[in-house]
Amino acid sequence: MNTLFDKFNLSENTAVITGGGTGLGREMALALSRAGAYVIIAGRRQNPLKEVADIIIHEGGKCLPVQTDVTDSSEVNRLLDLSIKKFRKVDVLVNNAGIVAGQGGKPIWEISDSEWRNVIDANLTGSFYCARAISQHMIERGSGKIINVSSGFGLRGGRDNYMYASSKGGVIQLTRALATSLGRYGVTSNCLVPGIFRTEGTIKSQEQLPRAEFVPVGRLGIPNEIGPIVVFLASQASNYMNGSLFSVDGGALAGGYAPTDHKPFKELSENILLT
Repeated sequence: MNTLFDKFNLSENTAVITGGGTGLGREMALALSRAGAYVIIAGRRQNPLKEVADIIIHEGGKCLPVQTDVTDSSEVNRLLDLSIKKFRKVDVLVNNAGIVAGQGGKPIWEISDSEWRNVIDANLTGSFYCARAISQHMIERGSGKIINVSSGFGLRGGRDNYMYASSKGGVIQLTRALATSLGRYGVTSNCLVPGIFRTEGTIKSQEQLPRAEFVPVGRLGIPNEIGPIVVFLASQASNYMNGSLFSVDGGALAGGYAPTDHKPFKELSENILLT
């Protein structure tokens, strides 16, 4: 007898996660594997990929680490070709790779061409390359799930924040374009919008602003809290969800606060907390 929880079972599914060696990508990879999926993790640095792969294999899962620069379309094509060759199919693509550099600090007239392109390519172009490389395979199979990872910056601007906000906003629009274009073929696309999590990539921004006190739940996110929502979006339980945004931010956007690099008066915030 099938149960509700069977819809969350990813056994025999294959998932590709870019940026899967560290931070939220690491937790996504572990969660998908623990739900039964065969996992391919991609990233620029080999050592973190190997560490995650060793954990998955030790736990009895199957994992293929592939060193990949998602800003290079030939490397992206190789990643997806290797994935299909190894596991015969790809059911889920998680476009998580990106960089947080360039979140702000420079006026627009000081931003160089290379600074703009580096962030846009890592956060947006790479997701496009991956979706392009796998979409025909998914269409031919009549099913597939693409999960893109954006940010609160993709929904709101930030002071002197051009590349990161633009790239993450672009990820949201890429998700919507994929959803409306590929949905009729059985391929769905949805977007995660994480808040601030304690990862190596956000250490600098956490030091710049005491964000936790402005999050309605009163704390920053714990990386493994991202895993269950990714499993849900990769599973049959989300089959009718397409083109949607899923905010995982402790209520920050709902509460009117998002990381905009606008620093509220410390004295005022302390008075509010005391009253």
